Amino acid sequence: MQHKTKRPVQFEITAVTREALQAWIKQAAMKSDDFLFPSRLHDSPHLGTRQYARILGHWVDELGLDRSEYGTHSMQGTKATLIYRRTKNLRAVQLLLGHAKLESTVRYLGIEVDDALEISEQTEI
Repeated sequence: MQHKTKRPVQFEITAVTREALQAWIKQAAMKSDDFLFPSRLHDSPHLGTRQYARILGHWVDELGLDRSEYGTHSMQGTKATLIYRRTKNLRAVQLLLGHAKLESTVRYLGIEVDDALEISEQTEI
């Protein structure tokens, strides 16, 4: 569910990810109404954004990468950016991100006027 708009957002789960999730669900003996990533805190039923950011930071450190270049927001946009670069399909990226306005997607991806002109030049009518 998109937090800001409260609209559902579709996403894809690869076969490898699906298998890993199924193993996790089985190992944790989860029920259908359980959160996939439960919190260790008693006040919250699910993993919070701050805890997720700490976990991601530890992963980045373990990989020897620079924390300033990898965060929760940058990870969120990575796949969307790769899809845009490959297809130049703004509408598809807009749908994947759950943006109501195309302008939000353009801003999110950091598309410049030069990019738009290049795409336009490649399209003949």
